[in-house]
Parts: sequence; structure tokens; C-alpha cells
Amino acid sequence: MIRKVLAVTILFLFILSMSGFAQDKVYMYVGVSKCATCHKKAKDGEQFKIWEASAHSKAYKMLTSEEGLAKAKELGVKDPQKSEKCLTCHAPEFNKEKLWDKKFSLEDGVQCESCHGPGSEYKSNKIMKDHDLAVANGLLLPTEKTCMTCHKDNNPAHDEKFNYKEAAKTIAHPVPDKKKK
Repeated sequence: MIRKVLAVTILFLFILSMSGFAQDKVYMYVGVSKCATCHKKAKDGEQFKIWEASAHSKAYKMLTSEEGLAKAKELGVKDPQKSEKCLTCHAPEFNKEKLWDKKFSLEDGVQCESCHGPGSEYKSNKIMKDHDLAVANGLLLPTEKTCMTCHKDNNPAHDEKFNYKEAAKTIAHPVPDKKKK
């Protein structure tokens, strides 16, 4: 009897592991162009336009600007677009190549998924229409702590003190309340 129970248990665990239930989901980075598909319309809040006008969208390119190269030299960095010291904040997904979808581009800098998490599982319109379902499928809701991973006071690349409340206003991109219309 014990052998049968053990055999059934082992078979159950094997089937469970093969079905993917016992494995963690792997979320892929789909890139800002995928997010822009839905998040560029005025009726939805023009989030892409807001991001595109922000310093976040230019974070990777900024590394080769005169100011960026000077700061890199000051920090002892030869090529800031290849340095972990710089890319950690200017292109946060730089070391996650195995998780990049074919449309993902490091050159997009600090993009949607840098703050909201990899979008492969929540990118569909059906899921995004249900906030709780989107969160259950990997959508992250950034907080001050999220921003402070790069905008910390001891970051040698930044001279000014970071004011989260003021900075959050410059990148705010809420979805309009459709009930008010």
C-alpha cells in the first residue's frame, strides 16, 4: 500500500513539474514600442508621449553627451554605454538579455518596463483592462522605493538631491478616469 501511495505521489509531482505549475513564470521584456501601441492615445492618457519627452527616454543616449562623458571620465569609466556602473540606472535591463523580446531595445533607456516590470504577461489589452489581473500577471506599481534604486542620495553620478514628490510630477502619466466623461 505504501509503495502505491509513494508511486502515485511521485507520478503526481512529476506531472505537476512538467505542466509548469511548479515552476515560476518567466516574464519577458517586450520593449517600449509594444507599450506605445496602446498607451499613446489622448483618451488613454498619452503615456508614451509623456515618457518620450522625459529624461528617462534619453537616459541611454545621455551617456554619450558631453556632460555624460565628462561625468564618466570623472568616475573612471571609459565607455559609459558599456559600463555596469552607468547602465544599472541609464538602461536598467542591460544585464537581462535572455529576457528580451525581439522588439526590446536597450537604447530606449529607462523605459516603461524599467519601472512597471517585464510586460510579456500583462501586455494584452484584455489583461490591461483589468487592473488586478494586470498586477497578477506582473505589472508593478512603482513607488518612491522604485525610483530610489537609481535616484539615491549617494549616487556618485548625481550632484543634486533628489526630490521624489517633485520628480514624480514630471513623469506622472495617469490613465484618465473614464467615469468622469
